[in-house]
Amino acid sequence: MEAVAQQIAERVRDAPMVRIVTHIDTDGITGGAIASEALDRAGIAHEVAFVKKLDEPVITELKRRGTPLVWFIDLGAGMMHALHGLDAVITDHHVPTEREVPKVLRSDLMRFAESQDRILMLNPHLEGAGSDVASGAGCAYAVARALASTNRDLAAVAIVGAVGDVQDQEFRRLSGYNRTILQDGIDAGVLRAQIDLRLFGRETRPAYKMLQYASDPWIPRLSGNEDACIAFLLELGIDLKVEEHWRSWSDLDDGEKRRVVTALVAHMLERGCGVKETERLAGETYTLIREPAGSPTRDAKEFGTLVNACGRYDQPEVGYRVCRGDRDEFLGQALRLLRGHREYLVESMDAIAEAGINTMDAIQYFHAADRIRDTVVGIAASLALNREGAAKDLPIIAFATADDGIKVSARTTRDLVARGLDLAAVMQEASKAVGGFGGGHHAAAGATIPPGTEQKFLEIANRIVREQIGPSPS
Repeated sequence: MEAVAQQIAERVRDAPMVRIVTHIDTDGITGGAIASEALDRAGIAHEVAFVKKLDEPVITELKRRGTPLVWFIDLGAGMMHALHGLDAVITDHHVPTEREVPKVLRSDLMRFAESQDRILMLNPHLEGAGSDVASGAGCAYAVARALASTNRDLAAVAIVGAVGDVQDQEFRRLSGYNRTILQDGIDAGVLRAQIDLRLFGRETRPAYKMLQYASDPWIPRLSGNEDACIAFLLELGIDLKVEEHWRSWSDLDDGEKRRVVTALVAHMLERGCGVKETERLAGETYTLIREPAGSPTRDAKEFGTLVNACGRYDQPEVGYRVCRGDRDEFLGQALRLLRGHREYLVESMDAIAEAGINTMDAIQYFHAADRIRDTVVGIAASLALNREGAAKDLPIIAFATADDGIKVSARTTRDLVARGLDLAAVMQEASKAVGGFGGGHHAAAGATIPPGTEQKFLEIANRIVREQIGPSPS
């Protein structure tokens, strides 16, 4: 990856002006912040634009504006066929599409070849790796690192992007090029990695609340039960408060943490949880050690969630500013967006319950219509799939109304991916068949399709999933 990153860095240095176009999720926002900070340090003029998706209207507008160089971050790989005529570099980790020859250039293949030569892409898939060895932010970091070795402090934000894109989920630690980024951050004195509980809220939630809201893994009789969580910790001799301060997990000393982890493991095993599920309690965690203790920007997972809330509610600029270190004004705004995001997710679960989850032989699905925002329906699908009692042997497909059609989000489990499920391929093929477009990753993908084509889309998606992994045994 370093060789391609160096080539992109050279293109960026030579450009009189760079327009950064990046996605609105955690990975895209952190990637945009990394790129912008690196260009600022290098004295390179640039602008930053955030988009929900890279589609034909966005590309047409970029061509009309005639920006000397466009830098796509966390998007672009799925629209290579439409980028002819642009001077562009791409740092993306989504599955690339084939480079189709556009109709307007089919009579002149030389022009098409020349137009493709003006597009340079850094993508782990082109290195023979998968989506989880580097995020879009990680690929942007590789370019920042090639621009100047002093940019290694930006590794902290890149790790937030990777964790926000759940790249640590499968192995309970980051892998691939992410390890290089992590080591850079450790060497630069901005990151610490340690084995700890992986539950959300290690810095900001009272310890009992961290247990109460645990969902990955779900802890029997504790998850969702505040009184049980308080009793569990008190029985272990854990002081929940110091004076008027509720103690977070990060406030506990090593001895207290060991007692809790040992008891949690025993608790889960005694209640029928498998070893594999119980192991998900602990793993490698990532701390931004220059951030204040107890702040939402100190733990990478919490920081990523904060940034994601900004993008999902049409305020990616707020998350971007927090990543750039502009905390006085923008951190408060981000926290308000996060509180609203949590409340909205509760409402979204109610909307899913009302809509109902339907099943076919190889998939399950729900249609939220306008009850769930198109920017949030993917998160809602993940929550629905991870809830207690959910069918884990079927991928879930969610629909929501969007301004430009119907937004489709698909999510699945690690086990189904291991069996051969590739949701990126499912979304690409099924959406194309109904006049839409899609793509993504093996375990998480999306599409946009015309209204009224949902049933045909489902039938095609169901067939593809069945061909990939067979029908559900149940």
